[in-house]
Amino acid sequence: MSIVAIRSVLPLAAGQKVGLLGGSFDPPHLGHVHIAKVAKRKFGLDRVIWLVSPGNPLKAHAPAPLVQRLQACSDILGQTPYYTASDVETVLETRYTAETLSMLRQAHRDVSFTWLMGADNLRQFHKWENWKNIARTVPIGVVARPEQRVAARHSIAAKIFRFARLPERASHTLGAQTAPSWCFVNCPMVNLSSTELRAAAAPQNGN
Repeated sequence: MSIVAIRSVLPLAAGQKVGLLGGSFDPPHLGHVHIAKVAKRKFGLDRVIWLVSPGNPLKAHAPAPLVQRLQACSDILGQTPYYTASDVETVLETRYTAETLSMLRQAHRDVSFTWLMGADNLRQFHKWENWKNIARTVPIGVVARPEQRVAARHSIAAKIFRFARLPERASHTLGAQTAPSWCFVNCPMVNLSSTELRAAAAPQNGN
């Protein structure tokens, strides 16, 4: 896909500091919204985009249809230019985050991207395809998640890139940093997960 085509799929203004939060969002919930809002404020970002993936390579089961998940994301985010959902990974036909970031950075050389994740993802970040390349490509903002703070801080990724960690008091500068650079922020937490919501919504045997 050409650079012009990518820009038309995900139009961004020059000079913006943009946070990218990837996931299947199956379904999206207030925990996702909470991470996006905390990240925008804490990491000095202009906007946050949810990259709604066609599927997660680390998950065994396929998610709900993309159109359904995108609509659910738009519904929970509301009408705001600061928080939006995109299916750009489906359009780009990228399977892994490293591929997506490479193409987006080529198309938007005048935009500063920050990859966002909850502490639960930092704990397993070393299992991602080309995860070290991701860490060396864009700053990474990590938001605390229930019962994951200690494990995340002692994760393989945190240990290997300990030299690149920003103190929380400097979190507002992350969006303007060069990689490798990452920051872990604490905040009031929302104890929700998509897995639990799917289980709660599933019909029970015998009913």
